Amino acid sequence: MSIPIHLAGADQSVGQAPKDVQHYMRAGTLGLPALPPLSLYIHLPWCLKKCPYCDFNSHEHRGDGGMAGIPEQRYLDALMADLEASLPLIWGRTVHSVFIGGGTPSLFSPESIDQLISGLRARLRMEPDCEITMEANPGTFEKDRFRAFRHAGVTRLSIGVQSFDDRFLSALGRVHNGEQARAAVQEAAESFETFNLDIMYALPGQTEADLVKDLKTALSFQPPHISIYHLTIEPNTYFAKFPPVIPEDDTAYDMLDRITAMTGVAGMQRYEISAYARDGHQCFHNTNYWQFGDYLGIGAGAHGKLSFAHRVVRQVKIRDPQRYMEAALAGRALASDEDVRRKDLPFEYMLNALRLRSGFAVQDYLDRTGLPISTIAKALEAAQHKGLITRSATHVVPTERGFDFLNDLQELFLGDA
Repeated sequence: MSIPIHLAGADQSVGQAPKDVQHYMRAGTLGLPALPPLSLYIHLPWCLKKCPYCDFNSHEHRGDGGMAGIPEQRYLDALMADLEASLPLIWGRTVHSVFIGGGTPSLFSPESIDQLISGLRARLRMEPDCEITMEANPGTFEKDRFRAFRHAGVTRLSIGVQSFDDRFLSALGRVHNGEQARAAVQEAAESFETFNLDIMYALPGQTEADLVKDLKTALSFQPPHISIYHLTIEPNTYFAKFPPVIPEDDTAYDMLDRITAMTGVAGMQRYEISAYARDGHQCFHNTNYWQFGDYLGIGAGAHGKLSFAHRVVRQVKIRDPQRYMEAALAGRALASDEDVRRKDLPFEYMLNALRLRSGFAVQDYLDRTGLPISTIAKALEAAQHKGLITRSATHVVPTERGFDFLNDLQELFLGDA
């Protein structure tokens, strides 16, 4: 799962074109000595069924509804138009990773994904070994389909398993069952050197023994990477209106301790608050988010963050897929384009960087925000006093307590820069 973290709101009423590049290069209050690595996020918004916990921009695809099918070609054309309109903002920069998220991107045919990736390579400077991740769900799994995505250019598959237990899959409103999940993971393991399993815990009615059983099944496939998320009740979801009974916090903490212990025995390291990986299989794309790197977002509702010499800019594309396609093809896909306020940058940086087990280098804070270390000096002192971080002259690292109380740690950086 790819989760760009953003604070800016988005006006979806009127699409707009990117401003002339000189607008972004004008003088400002920041001074960035260098630009961070650049990634690309592509949003494919359709899914078979909206999950009751999901707050992402996803739209149910109903073959018998008002749409005869997902308009794959028109959407691909819109994505390329969106990308071309944004190219002046990233001229000369190399793309290090691509993440195709959703929705359920695996609803698109392998031929469409091949066309999409070919279109990217024709328009962008991409690293020869560029990591290209695509999200897939077992509910869209067909034999050899994952292998076809690999041949199309996808290098890393992220499978939304969530659980292997039919009871919990039903409670989560998933369209697949445990047998389909196991078959999909087996196919991914045979087709990809690197793949990720998305697992959820603290599910309605789940016990620690249930969690252990799920995790044993996941680890039996020897996955290079697992993302494990606590089920949270997000606003504007079905679960927000009709909240299920989920395990209490103490039980959830015990589950997390068990997850960390079991993955450790299996040779995986917890390198981020929700991510566990074998050596050499950390997700570059998500790590770039957490290190406050840049990412261009294209697609309906996609978010982006781009750095320039004197500012950091957040962009959001039009959310509704039909309106997005019309606007993108007309060169007006932007719903929102705003500079991140200087006083918000420390918190935005820490919202990302403190999720990493290794913390961050002080020099990276200076480079990525363009702000002096004095802007966070008081917050660092308070965090160290509370035992939430350790720090040296060059690095800041969250402690175990800091990881357990990450929200409290991050909130210390809400202040004026």
